Amino acid sequence: MENRSLKKVTSVWIITILVLFLASITLGIIMRFNQGTQLHLKPNTFYATLTTHGVTMIGIWAAAGLVAINYLLSRYVKTSAGLSIFALVFTVIGVVMLWMSTFAGNFHAAWTFLYPLPLAPYAAWKAWATNLFLWSLVVFGVGWLVWSVGMMAQILRNYSITEIFAWQHLTGKEPEKKTPPFILISSVSLIGIILCLLAAVVLLVFFFMEMYTTGVKNDALLMKNLTYFFGHTLANEALYLGLAAVYELMPEVGGRKKFGTTWYVALGWNCTMVFVLTAFFHHMYMDFVQPGGFQIVGQLASYFASLPAAAVTAFSVATLVYRNRIKWSFTNLLFFIGIIGWLIGGVGAVIDSTISNNIILHNTLWVPAHFHTYNAMGNVLLCLGFFWWAAHDFSGTRDTFRSHWPTLTLLLIGGFGFVLMFYLGGASSVPRRYAVYPEGIANGAPLATAAAWFAVVYLVGMLMVFLTIIRRCTKAFSPAS
Repeated sequence: MENRSLKKVTSVWIITILVLFLASITLGIIMRFNQGTQLHLKPNTFYATLTTHGVTMIGIWAAAGLVAINYLLSRYVKTSAGLSIFALVFTVIGVVMLWMSTFAGNFHAAWTFLYPLPLAPYAAWKAWATNLFLWSLVVFGVGWLVWSVGMMAQILRNYSITEIFAWQHLTGKEPEKKTPPFILISSVSLIGIILCLLAAVVLLVFFFMEMYTTGVKNDALLMKNLTYFFGHTLANEALYLGLAAVYELMPEVGGRKKFGTTWYVALGWNCTMVFVLTAFFHHMYMDFVQPGGFQIVGQLASYFASLPAAAVTAFSVATLVYRNRIKWSFTNLLFFIGIIGWLIGGVGAVIDSTISNNIILHNTLWVPAHFHTYNAMGNVLLCLGFFWWAAHDFSGTRDTFRSHWPTLTLLLIGGFGFVLMFYLGGASSVPRRYAVYPEGIANGAPLATAAAWFAVVYLVGMLMVFLTIIRRCTKAFSPAS
């Protein structure tokens, strides 16, 4: 009965996330057409759309990773369908509050909402919109924090602290009790998510203290550090949740032996946990009052964060597919291309996080280039691979590729074409976050228009994926499931 309930709530999660994703892609297309002068939005409307698009995208794909972990975790420990339903309800309520704050209240401080911008007298919108936006983050945070802590508690009931980090594998000897890679990666990622959500709690408490208490003023540098620790870490940990699904499913779907935890896999993911939690400092390079040691940590962590997990995962996937008779299905192709997109986006991120490059690139389109690459062509495809696999698991149908090659072609052409326009814009010093590019930015508008059309192609591919998945997900509610 519990397994059936888990299938049902996972099915609802998948459909909800894909509906919000299609809507958010549409918002992105509207913004790029506006930057290409094909549409003419008011500046406030553009930035409200930007805020909605950014927060929704980060939120739903963080939730998607948690959905995958929660479902696959049932193979190893007891998981709770009730906690998943709790998080789903809170997520839907949070989305409604968020969209009301932006589209009805015109809140447009972007996903970073850097202090003191959202607060009067700086705000260019109604005070209630700021309140509603911040409370929407509270609702998101409560839902995901309770859910993440619940999953972590279940893991700790079956695995010790040393086992969840796979420390017994570091000696290179065969341990008595092995830690599956899925448990290792899930634990590392969930701990990171819990910590960044706790930082969000502290951040929001500081906001509310200033809003509701007279005479309280917060330190702007502390607020910025908390904001980026929360947002940057959440976006990165969401990606690692998707990688956990790859480790668990890709060999299985491909008809190969499951991945095992070796000393270098254990070492790589333990290092990743530390580096990802400190890489956000690269957003603070321009804050010269920030202690210099933190800037050095940010520089080093930005380099090293990409190496352990990326090198280990790339090596593991390469050994799986190179000169092996792997069964290629749509699920595995999404996983494989998602890994490639993640690696390309990671290289772009490392280039930007180098201080000498950061001075030139960070306020250009290079930044949305790298994070759209490892999200739209990385994490999205990884989670979509899980969605596709789960939908076929619910319906008991065979996962094949031949009939879906047009869909994959649209995703590849549309997705990589879309992010390429961002990279070309960044290399041409086209600034980011402009509703309309100023005179003298010759490449801005043409690249934005081209990007919008590539995004339309990507959207069509996603619609085809959605229609296939929704038909199969509904089978989870049939009596025979």
